[in-house]
Amino acid sequence: MTSAGGHLSEVLKIDDAISSHEDSLWVTFDTPQAQSLLADRRVSFVDYVAPRDVAGSIVAWRRVREILKTEKFDACISTGAAVAAFALPYVALRGTPAFFVESLARATGPSATGRIMRAAPRVRTLSQYESWATTSWPFQGSIVDGWEPHETRTSQDGGRKILVTLGTIRPYRFDRAVDAVLRSLRAGDDVVWQLGATTRDDLPGDVHSELGFHELTQLASEADVVVSHAGVGSLLQMLELGKLPVLAVRSSRHGEHVDDHQSQIAVEMADRGLARLLDFSGSNEQNFETASTIGVSPTTPSRP
Repeated sequence: MTSAGGHLSEVLKIDDAISSHEDSLWVTFDTPQAQSLLADRRVSFVDYVAPRDVAGSIVAWRRVREILKTEKFDACISTGAAVAAFALPYVALRGTPAFFVESLARATGPSATGRIMRAAPRVRTLSQYESWATTSWPFQGSIVDGWEPHETRTSQDGGRKILVTLGTIRPYRFDRAVDAVLRSLRAGDDVVWQLGATTRDDLPGDVHSELGFHELTQLASEADVVVSHAGVGSLLQMLELGKLPVLAVRSSRHGEHVDDHQSQIAVEMADRGLARLLDFSGSNEQNFETASTIGVSPTTPSRP
């Protein structure tokens, strides 16, 4: 049970480690990403629940309540967000083991949903960071442990293939990222944009609001440079493809997200050498150069 986007990507990584039964049921939003990734799995789609959307969380809980009238499960796992706020504690109170793995995006402490889960009876909470782990939030590994950067090719002159993906979270625009990329383009650059809620009519290249997971994967594989908002789903997808992304960090002060948690994961990834940070006011030539010549690869990941 999870939101789409990064939260869904994290649960899929956890599922890789635990190898859940083929009859497991996935509860998430109906998005192109979810349809692509869960095409061969049992899914119950729920309406989109925005961050801190109490009414939407209640609607999701009602859907889960209906499911539990006819089905039983060995466990329930969630990485958030608001979609799980009422539903996961309800599952736990019904006697099903319930686990809340705090998102990789929360590098300094639990989210609002995480704090609710910690207070909820019978919900077991887990951290992906040793730095803030406690007895209430034990650390059992992170889905990005074991990745390392390495040189993939020498620098190139002339035009580059650039993919810009700003995620699909609504209703938050991200014009600062678009403008920063526009200022950083060379003559001859070939750009594909996935803009989400950011609508623009002044952009070169191919412009999309949303792309399916497999189409986005293909475009990212072929790109010399990937500029991505600092969402966990986009980040994990790029790491799996061996890409070192240039991360554009959303800011609540600029109305780009509900809070500033993207800065936590972006700084963490930059410190690990697995990403660069988009400069919103200056030149990104060095960032783009690094992204086009450095790749990443897994060693031996340790996962929750």
